[in-house]
Amino acid sequence: MTHVVSEACIRCKYTDCVDVCPVDCFREGPNMLVIDPDECIDCAVCIPECPVNAIYAEEDLPANQIAFIKINAELALADGWKSITKRKPALPDAEEWKDKTDKVGELVR
Repeated sequence: MTHVVSEACIRCKYTDCVDVCPVDCFREGPNMLVIDPDECIDCAVCIPECPVNAIYAEEDLPANQIAFIKINAELALADGWKSITKRKPALPDAEEWKDKTDKVGELVR
């Protein structure tokens, strides 16, 4: 099992989680982060760091977020999705998007 970044991260991209990751498993895309399942060691230190509660252990992922297991795995290997190891500012309109749902259509691959 691994950890998964869910839909809540889309259009927010808070990066508090990357500062605590001991294995640098986060990958950064244009408007969200994903976790590389081949790098994640399931330590769970990232979960409480996320201000929008976007990170779950795979077995705890809500049923409506299961697609993000595949999305994380695919995007972690996608061109342009690079490792991120230091906190950066969130997206400028993150506050507007942090409580919204049904954001998968907003995902920029």
